[in-house]
Amino acid sequence: MEHYILGTTMPALELRLQAGESIIADSGELSWMTDSITLKTSTQGGGGKGIFGAIKRVVGGGSLFLTEYSANGRPGAVTFASKMPGSILPIHIEPGNAYMIHRHGFLAGTTGVQITTGFQKSLGAGIFGGEGLVLQKLAGQASAWIGLSGEVVIVDLAPGETLRAHPGHVGMFQERVSFDITMMKGISNAIFGGDGLFLAALTGPGRVWLQTLPLPNLAHALVPYLPSKGG
Repeated sequence: MEHYILGTTMPALELRLQAGESIIADSGELSWMTDSITLKTSTQGGGGKGIFGAIKRVVGGGSLFLTEYSANGRPGAVTFASKMPGSILPIHIEPGNAYMIHRHGFLAGTTGVQITTGFQKSLGAGIFGGEGLVLQKLAGQASAWIGLSGEVVIVDLAPGETLRAHPGHVGMFQERVSFDITMMKGISNAIFGGDGLFLAALTGPGRVWLQTLPLPNLAHALVPYLPSKGG
């Protein structure tokens, strides 16, 4: 299997499969494919066991259904385009090297990927549309491709070193990084409301991938330009 990142600011992921190879992605994410690719959609896959595994996937921001794309008898290619400006990153997952990613970050993966909820916390009605912060956990033995929004900044944390960041800027980090949410009093923020600012505290050792364009920030910036209900 080979992968190619097409484009720059609005990239697409092209996966070229040899005969008999398969990958999985959330249902409905397909952009285009060759005619040698066959599809099978179900609640199975992603390391889930039956409907309960699928529910765990949904809670983590994924889809109830996953689609398996297979090269049937001859090589083929399948492509997934990003939904907003950003970057697509390949990662290799193996036992002891799992990843935590933002809830809409998973684009595609090989069939050994296990997708579950990794972190969930309510942060009040003012953040993430009232849904709170949810992170997916990708584990198993697989390759996967992750979509991050905006530019990507990589930070390698030493043991005991802590980075504090707006939760929306946390795109992905190695599971061995300790993660928590703290509130900084006395710093008001229109996105969050109230008199405090929620920050993610990430403590090493491990690598963190930060994204410069969190979707909630983009949505907030567009609010003044959207028509009002009465307009």
